[in-house]
Amino acid sequence: MANTPPIPGRDREQQLEQLSPFELRESLIALGTEEQRRAARPLLDAGRGNPNFLTAAPREAFFQLGLFAVEDSRAAGSWSTDLVAQPSPSGIAARLQSWLDARPEAPGVQMLGATLVWAKDQGWDLDAFVYEFVDGILGAHYAVPPAMLEYCSKIAARYLGSIMGDGFPGPDEVDVFATEGGTAAMCYIFDTLFTNELLSPGDSVAIMAPVFTPYLDIAALPEYALNQVLIHADATFPDGKHSWQFSPEQVDKLRDPAVKLLVCINPTNPPSVRIADDTIAKIAEIVREDNPGLIIITDDVYATFIDGFRSLSAVVPDNTILVYSLSKYFGATGWRLGLVATSRTTVLDQALAKLPEQTKHLLAQRYSSLTDDAEALTFAQRLVADSRDVALNHTAGISQPQQVQLALFALFDMLDTERVYRSAAMKLIADRLAALLEGLDITLHPDPLRTGYYIELDFMAYVHKHYPPEFATFLDKTYEPADILFRLAAQSEIVALNGSGFDGPPWSIRLSLANLDEDDYRTIGQAIRRVGDDYAAEWRAASGTATQ
Repeated sequence: MANTPPIPGRDREQQLEQLSPFELRESLIALGTEEQRRAARPLLDAGRGNPNFLTAAPREAFFQLGLFAVEDSRAAGSWSTDLVAQPSPSGIAARLQSWLDARPEAPGVQMLGATLVWAKDQGWDLDAFVYEFVDGILGAHYAVPPAMLEYCSKIAARYLGSIMGDGFPGPDEVDVFATEGGTAAMCYIFDTLFTNELLSPGDSVAIMAPVFTPYLDIAALPEYALNQVLIHADATFPDGKHSWQFSPEQVDKLRDPAVKLLVCINPTNPPSVRIADDTIAKIAEIVREDNPGLIIITDDVYATFIDGFRSLSAVVPDNTILVYSLSKYFGATGWRLGLVATSRTTVLDQALAKLPEQTKHLLAQRYSSLTDDAEALTFAQRLVADSRDVALNHTAGISQPQQVQLALFALFDMLDTERVYRSAAMKLIADRLAALLEGLDITLHPDPLRTGYYIELDFMAYVHKHYPPEFATFLDKTYEPADILFRLAAQSEIVALNGSGFDGPPWSIRLSLANLDEDDYRTIGQAIRRVGDDYAAEWRAASGTATQ
């Protein structure tokens, strides 16, 4: 295309392919922005996972509750117009109910009223419950307990139980820690596993791939230096198309007791499919029969975008560390709301009890500012302390206002018994996928396990199916796989990510289906098809092949 920004040469593309996909994205954005300015068209960034939708009701409830909290504080006393007292817990539930009754049509009021009814149905002390929310939303104190406020923790545990499937520990059988998004959860977990010598450099970690690339990068950090055993999504449908599921032979790698950790994203990122039930059952069987000490990190952020979900944290709860983020489903990446959950009968605590005496002695010194009985500290308690270098354990966790918003998000989903919001979110994603496929002029194999929050398109698989083998040879010999990304950015102001950066096929393209409008995905599909046509034309010109 004439007058488009220059595409980097092959040597430069090779260098950029070594970066994390999220760092490569910055180069693509720069190229796409240059063309955007020239063509006066919007940049379509399909590399971002942040959704362009959000949940309204729990936010409205949050802001209404904040208004009540300030008014109740002012009513409790003041020293000047803006120097007011903190609210009193006595009778606060009745005061909130009266405040809500006076504003029946205000946004968020209905949800707050339903929340009071729900809390009463749990048998909770309503004054204590409301005061925690009111004091929390004002943000006047450190959170106590530091891991999570009492009622916020109970709500989070119930919410996880409602979405993770049968077998997930009951709310009194699980420890929950609120973190600054799933990213902080990842960092804290690896830190505590290594600090407590549950993992050591050189240990083997199995990673189900393709995978969210930071898991690969963290495992490779020099201070961790884990031996990566990749479990590839190598299964296909009968027609040869990727199913992005895992063959029994791949899963059997977990039978080796040298594999101490399994990292799993379910539904997967970027293929975005729910891991098949037989694979989940096989992992459980391997844990039961061959590798009972296996530690599993399951990152289940996309669990609410698919029906019939059942997490490994529900199937082998004692072996599992659950990571969950509220960012995607509720459109809340900026809130930084994540959860870590572990069973109170976790194998992690059993492993801590079996540590060598010398290691226990060193850990007792590490945690001496917390307790004179460090051996009694659970993994969950150590995780909280380690997140603040132990010395600041009393200030661990996310802020109280964040916890209140987290609890309101969770309550909203549990109160939505007809699944109206969930159905709408799933349909929104499905319609965008359909528009992309229309633009590409292709079909995907019908798959009830497909979540569709992302899609990984294997361009080379398409080439092998629709062109002679010589065309695939030409592409590999002439171009870097990232070239297609740079063409999309330079010619069509479209940003996509390289699937290879997630340990996917070299010529695969990873697109988010959450952050652009339906027509944009149709445009993206058409642009990818044009790039493919350009490659085919170049191949025909170079080989003298007649136009097909």
